[in-house]
Amino acid sequence: QVQVVESGGGLVQPGGSLRLSCAASGTIFFGLHVIRWYRQAPGKQRELVASIASGGSTDYADSVKGRFIISRDNAKKMVSLQMNSLKPEDTAVYYCNIITTWGQGTQVTVSS
Repeated sequence: QVQVVESGGGLVQPGGSLRLSCAASGTIFFGLHVIRWYRQAPGKQRELVASIASGGSTDYADSVKGRFIISRDNAKKMVSLQMNSLKPEDTAVYYCNIITTWGQGTQVTVSS
């Protein structure tokens, strides 16, 4: 059974940076799967933020392009999301997704 655990969230001022991590465990050919980061702000639908394919190609939501960077370490079964130039509208719970498995999320709050 696959599990994922997110970490790295917190409170940051506008313009600041945070690095989120997603650690996977269990029986999984981690390197074969697309890994995705989603976020959900209060009162809004969950939205796709970034994804990284098995070969390393990446895709980003328009709202985070040029500010966020997704990366993966297949040997460690980990995916990171480097978030720079954070804005108040980035405030949300961020979730890692692998196949049909979701973590519990990590809260990111951008506020002065």
